[in-house]
Amino acid sequence: MTTLAWIGWQEILLICLVLVIIFGKRLPEVGRSLGRGLVEFKKGLSGVKESIEESGDETDESHQSADQSDKDA
Repeated sequence: MTTLAWIGWQEILLICLVLVIIFGKRLPEVGRSLGRGLVEFKKGLSGVKESIEESGDETDESHQSADQSDKDA
C-alpha cells in the first residue's frame, strides 16, 4: 500500500487551488526557488558520489600496491 493512496484527483485539485490562493503572484518565484534548490541538491549528491568513487579508486590502488609488494617479497 502506498503512502499517498488516499489522495485522489479531487484532493490534488483542492491542494493546488489552496496553493494558488496562498502564494498567488509569488507562485513562479516559489517554483524557481524550488528548482534552484533541487539543482543545488543534485550538485551536492554528484559531489558526494565523486568523492566516494575517488576514495574507492584510492583504496583499489593501495590494495594493488600492497599485493605487488607481497608478491615481490
